[in-house]
Amino acid sequence: MPKIKTHKGIKKRVKVTATGKVKFHKHNKGHLLSNKSGNRRRRLRRTKTLTGPFAAKMIILLGSCTRDK
Repeated sequence: MPKIKTHKGIKKRVKVTATGKVKFHKHNKGHLLSNKSGNRRRRLRRTKTLTGPFAAKMIILLGSCTRDK
C-alpha cells in the first residue's frame, strides 16, 4: 500500500489542535472591506473550528504532517 500524500492546499490553510479539532481562518477578508460592516469585519478576524466527520476528512487529507507539529 503506498503512503498517503499530504494535500498541500489544506496544509497551508488549516491547523489541527491538540484535541483533534481543525482550525482555519474565514474567507471574504481579502478586499472590498469598505462595503462590509465593522461587525462583519470583526467576525471575520476570528478563527473558526471544524469538528465531526468533515474535520476527520481534513485530517486524513493532511496525512502524516499532523504528527510533525
